[in-house]
Amino acid sequence: MSSVFEAIMLISFGFSWPVNAVKAYKLRTAKSTSLAFLLLIEVGYVCGILAKILSGNINYVIFFYILNFVIVSSNIIIYFRNRKLDKEAEKAAEARE
Repeated sequence: MSSVFEAIMLISFGFSWPVNAVKAYKLRTAKSTSLAFLLLIEVGYVCGILAKILSGNINYVIFFYILNFVIVSSNIIIYFRNRKLDKEAEKAAEARE
């Protein structure tokens, strides 16, 4: 039963990451995104995956850890894309001055 609750927790967290990725992609700015926060979340998912592997308790829940890790990774990629766009916008603004 604990695996069911663990999966529900991961699914609940997991719903927010695609929404965040789409929002960040559409906003085209990294100004409201914390890279440190995203990396900390990634470390947490890696630790969850390692805990499953090291305890020998590999079950369907590991899929949700991996899925969330991949989705947060996409958020990190979008962060760097948006940071590049922010720098380009700043250069364009400076050129207009």
